[in-house]
Formats: sequence, structure tokens, C-alpha cells
Amino acid sequence: MRFYVTTAIDYVNSRPHLGAAYEKVTTDVLARYHRAVGRDVLFLMGNDEHGQKIEKAARDQGLEPLAWCDRMERVFREAWDALGCSYDVFIRTTEARHRRAVQEFLVRLKANDDLYRSTYRGWYCVGCEAFKKEDELVDGRCAEHPAREPSWLEEENWYFRLTKYREPLLRHYAENPGFVRPEFRKNELLALLESGLQDISVSRAGATWGVSFPFDEASKVYVWFDALINYATGAGFPDDAASFAKWWPADVHVVGKDITRFHCIVWPAMLMAAGLPLPKVVFGHGYVNLPGGRMSKSAGGFVEPTELARRYGADALRYYLCREAAWGQDLEFSEDRLRIRINSDLANGFGNLLSRVAAMAHKYQGGAVRADVAASPLVRDARAAIARVRDAFERFDLQGAAAIAVGLAEAGNAYVDARAPWALAKDPARAAELDLVLSELAHLLLVASGLLLPFMPVQAAEATRRLSGVAPDPRSHLISLERATIPPDRPLEQGPPLFPRIEAPRPEAASG
Repeated sequence: MRFYVTTAIDYVNSRPHLGAAYEKVTTDVLARYHRAVGRDVLFLMGNDEHGQKIEKAARDQGLEPLAWCDRMERVFREAWDALGCSYDVFIRTTEARHRRAVQEFLVRLKANDDLYRSTYRGWYCVGCEAFKKEDELVDGRCAEHPAREPSWLEEENWYFRLTKYREPLLRHYAENPGFVRPEFRKNELLALLESGLQDISVSRAGATWGVSFPFDEASKVYVWFDALINYATGAGFPDDAASFAKWWPADVHVVGKDITRFHCIVWPAMLMAAGLPLPKVVFGHGYVNLPGGRMSKSAGGFVEPTELARRYGADALRYYLCREAAWGQDLEFSEDRLRIRINSDLANGFGNLLSRVAAMAHKYQGGAVRADVAASPLVRDARAAIARVRDAFERFDLQGAAAIAVGLAEAGNAYVDARAPWALAKDPARAAELDLVLSELAHLLLVASGLLLPFMPVQAAEATRRLSGVAPDPRSHLISLERATIPPDRPLEQGPPLFPRIEAPRPEAASG
């Protein structure tokens, strides 16, 4: 069974911020989960390297656009690697394979009579790289980029017959109720479809940086039309028919809520016109907001994700991004909340329990745990949580899955306090009872570590290794987790805390 998941590709006009990292990390967690249940996964990320914004950023640095894009590829890859993103393909829209894919799409659409020439007159927002209707402007400006005036354009363009696909799209929505997730995003898109569509320009006259039309060298492909096709390119279209047959259609496109219109209306219509199947799900996540508003390149409030990962640990940051808010809703970010979440859930919760159990096993019984836990209600409940976590992931409830996993550690710490192993250790007649309690806790931790692996691939794997002596297989570990056990004669490993408690920075002392 296969699973093809994609993120939106990123404009490379500046460095990645935490909002972009949120999308990549949460999608990586989803991809890791699907690998862990034995699915063959293709995870696509990449860079969007055409358009006016990119060309301007390059020229501002005294570089040719491609040289700038080469530099920024390294910047983005380094950021995503630092956050533990396990992408299988990193696509760039300047690649020759992608140019061939875009031109093949154009050929198919023209053959299907879905392209025609006409004059465009209207507003264009460079920040969005999108044409804007009057009713999409607020006081004459784009709502997403209010600091930048849109440009009035009049040019001869190629148009895509989007209006032709209004009824087919409505039928698809009716026949595939899970196409748009979360569910509440579907209503606004249905309202847009029901109110009527307009044909859209898919070219830019006079542009110099982009893919040329195969039948009109003077025209460059509109950057959004170009970018959307990357999902097909990454699966093998049009060069590798076997790969494309295996991976297409995509199981999930993960995108920001501000670009769901392109992915849920324009992209499906393009696929229909090209005679290709539609993606199964488009998931629109929320924004990462700061106290002053949304985090974005244009609005300011830039937070460097790699700096957060350096200070707090990549795994801790990944966990926070998934646990702090429901996936699909906005996340209100603050470093105070990040520290609180790390301390409460990871330092005082999961990490503390791991340290306590290993320390008590070594102090009281040579490090080993030997009791049979098959009949233990604590372990039985822990193993039952595996199905609940899998169900949460299948419903795109990353927050719920993380809460269930870390909740096992909370239950384990409460069990330590209730059973008081230090008191049992004082009575030699209760040695078997002590061994059972520590064995139960160690096996609970083994399950919790396995469930946390998609969120914290390094530290959860280290916890599993300390407990069982074996590193988990990221491509199947959830399949066998219900039966996972700890060798009875191998001592649990002790080590430094996985998540040291983080103290809030002290305010600067008043001068004078």
C-alpha cells in the first residue's frame, strides 16, 4: 500500500520562517506515521523558483535568478534537514523535468480546447503572484499584502477555461465529501464554486523568468499554473510512466489555508482538463500567529525556525508545533508557551519517567526488568492506545495523537507515585511486586516511545534503544508495537535527560 503526500513549494525570495516550518514539520509527522504502519511513502517538498518576486530578489543581490535559486535551495534544504524533515523528493520548478511537465500540460489543455488568447485588464498582486478581482481588494489593496499596492495590467494572455469545470467540480465535491479537510474549509470553497467562476490567465506577456509556452515562445507560464504542476512532476509525469502510475493521484496535498482556492478549484480543473485523476485530499492548515498578528515574509514578525531548533532541540520544537494547536486551526506562537509545553510534557513528563524508571531499575535490581506484564492493566491500556493514535492520525488529528502518546507518560508518573517502588524496595518479601511495577512502567514507556517516534524521531528512538537495546524501524515499528517487549536479562540504559528542563530567561537587571 502506498501513500503520496506533498507540501506546498516555497517561494525563495527570502529565508524560510516558522510558518513555513510548521507546514513542513506537520506533514513530515504525517509521512513518518504512514511509513511506521508499513506503507510505501513518497513525501514531496521543494522550491517555487519562478515569478517576479524571485527575479527581483535575485537582481537586488546582483545575481542571475538561477544563481540565486541555487543558493536558496541550500538554505531551504539546510533548514528542513535541521528540523528532521524526511522528504523523499525535493522538487525545483527550474528543473528540466518540471519544464517538460508544464509544457506537456499546456499541450494537453490546448488539444482539449481549454486554452485561448484574450486581453487581460485588471489588478495584479506581486506579493501573491496572483490576479485580483475588485471585490478581493480592501481599500484598493490585497488583504494578504496591504503594504504593497497592486499593479494594473493590460496584456494579451493565454486563458484557461476554468468556467468549463464548475459543474464537474461541484459533482466531485458531492461525490467525494472528504476531498477538502478540515471539513469547515469546504464551505467557503463551495460558496465560491456556486457563485460562479471566471476563466483565468495562465501566461505573462513580456516576462523573462519562467517556463515558455511550447507553442508561443514569447509567453511565459503564469507562476501559479507552473507551480501547481510540481506535484505531478514529483510523481514522475511525464517522463516516468511507471512511477507516475504508482504514485498518482496524491493522497494528500498539505497547503496553507490562504492557497486552498488554487489547490481545491484551479488545480483539480487543470487535472480534469489534462485527463488526469484528482488528488484524494487537500488539507488546509492554519497560520502561525504572533502576538502582533500573522507570521509572514511580507507582514514581518519573522521567527527563524532553525534558531528555535538550536536553542530548544528540533524534536521538542516538532512536538510543540503538533501538540499546541489542532492541525487546521491557527497556532498562536510564543516562546513562553514553547518552554511551558517542553517542560510540562517532555521534561517533567515523558523524559522524567524514563529517567526515574531506569534509575530505580539500576538502584534496586541491577538495571533489569523481568516480570511478565501480559496481564497488567497498565500495559494493556498502553497498548490499547496504539489503535487510538492510529485512528487520530487517519483523521489528521496530530494534536490528539501527540496528546494520547504523552498521556501515557502522565499515567506512568502517576503510577510511580501510587505504587511507590522505593517503599517496595525496603521489603525483600515484595521483590516480585517491585519487579512487576518496574516492568510495567518500562513496557508503558516502550509503547509511548514508539507512538512519539513520528513527532520526535531522534529522542523517541533513543528512548526505545535505552529500553530495549534495539533502534525502532521507522518503516514498520507501529505494526509490531503491541507485541514489543524488553529483553529480561538486558539492563535498561541510563543516560542524560532527553529533555532538560528549560528555565525562562531572566529579565535584564535595571541599569542605574
